[in-house]
Amino acid sequence: MQNYKKNREKSHRLAIISYFCIVMKIFTSNQIHELDKYTIEHEPVKSIDLMERAARALTGAIVERWDAEVPVVVFAGPGNNGGDALAVARMLTDLNYQVQTYLFNISGHLSADCAENKQRLINHRGSPLLTEVTQEFDPPRLEEGMLVVDGLFGSGLNKPLAGGFSSLVKYINASPAQVVSIDVPSGLMTEDNTYNVQANIIRADLTLTLQQTKLSFLFAENQQFIGELKVLDIRLSEEGMAKIDAQYTMIGKEEVSRLLLHRNPHAHKGTMGHALIIAGSYGMAGAAVLATKACLRSGVGKVTIHTPRRNVQILQTTVPEAVLHIDREETIFSEAMPSEDYQALGIGPGMGTTEQTCIAMISQLRRTQCPIVADADALNILAARHAWMQQLPKGIIITPHPKELERMEGQCIDSYERLTKARHLAEKLQGYVVLKGHHTAICMPDGHISFNSTGNAGMATAGSGDVLTGIITGLLARGYKQREACLLGVYLHGLAGDLAAEELGEESLIASDIIKYLPKAFLRVKS
Repeated sequence: MQNYKKNREKSHRLAIISYFCIVMKIFTSNQIHELDKYTIEHEPVKSIDLMERAARALTGAIVERWDAEVPVVVFAGPGNNGGDALAVARMLTDLNYQVQTYLFNISGHLSADCAENKQRLINHRGSPLLTEVTQEFDPPRLEEGMLVVDGLFGSGLNKPLAGGFSSLVKYINASPAQVVSIDVPSGLMTEDNTYNVQANIIRADLTLTLQQTKLSFLFAENQQFIGELKVLDIRLSEEGMAKIDAQYTMIGKEEVSRLLLHRNPHAHKGTMGHALIIAGSYGMAGAAVLATKACLRSGVGKVTIHTPRRNVQILQTTVPEAVLHIDREETIFSEAMPSEDYQALGIGPGMGTTEQTCIAMISQLRRTQCPIVADADALNILAARHAWMQQLPKGIIITPHPKELERMEGQCIDSYERLTKARHLAEKLQGYVVLKGHHTAICMPDGHISFNSTGNAGMATAGSGDVLTGIITGLLARGYKQREACLLGVYLHGLAGDLAAEELGEESLIASDIIKYLPKAFLRVKS
């Protein structure tokens, strides 16, 4: 019986670890500290030995990039980030690098592991030049061809740098030397930098972050500080990672592969779902074409497109597979449609915002019983009539780009504030907010946020959002639940863009290329 219990517990641990390998979590600074502690207690390993493990990984990454002819200046802070830096200085010296090390101990207190690594460095045979700074500091000359190792402050920082440290950061940034930051560029906080001082943050050429990326690394305005990013595996406890309940995750291929529905060999169009797309005012037929084509390419059995009369010839010619439902008006969407025969509705691309269209849209949303994806002009209408937001059905999916979200929820100082507003909106609506960007964020009703790992700058082109609306609508009609449709849709959309960029390049990529490469994206996920 005892062996049975042990085996059952072992199987449970392996299942937890297996799941973690599928879903990549993004931890907060407090959770990172919690994970370090869990690893130390359960591996078990001494904290100083875990630091040594991290330093070996850091040193290896530096040696890969810079040879021993490059002079190295190490700046170490008083905490564990500084301890990492001191250990790296010692290891680089062993490899015949010329290293100058500056340890900042202004308060007269070092963390235990930083103090231990200070002593190891002093006692080390062939010890590098170590200067412990306690008051005044005369900085070394930083010249072109030199390397600065930034180990001043890591993931535990919770306020902007000031005083002498801010002056040192400005001095480093003004120098021609290359900079490699340990874990996090000093001065950058791991989550919220809304009220940080940008001038007081290290601008690294390379950031060697430990174990996993940090939330702030996903925001566009912080790329200037991170430079090139490399994630180093220092073998923190997988079981510990699995047990921590992370609010943020990154969508990966393994996760979306498991979401794919099996296609019944006896399926026919009647069993594969019927999607309704309402899109395209006169002059914006292209948005309707893109959304409809993308929807058809997403595995759905049938798509009906409702559009003004003047778009008929364009849609009949460009999307012959779609069923056409013609609005009574020549140029606009003017009347809500019965929705009983559809499994999903996508509404908004190129739809326009005339008063008649606005009334028709809210009427459509109120009467529709199937899952809904609202985008583009549907969101602009809601932004102008904020009281209508209360009438949105639970489970609705909205797909705003940053400016559309700000029209709905107010202006934002930075990406963190924008993400926070998107999360609150998802919770308030009890729906899904797909905040589009380089790392598109899917904000869910329970407050969880998943970031996409696919996509490229070539997808910053007109119509790309219409394609995403079509894909998610098609997946919903095909039978996926809202969460799965969002995760899979965003991933496939980005992956199709990546496959297109591989062959066409980012500069020449257009929205219809994403649709063209969507079949290859499905095949890649299935493989």
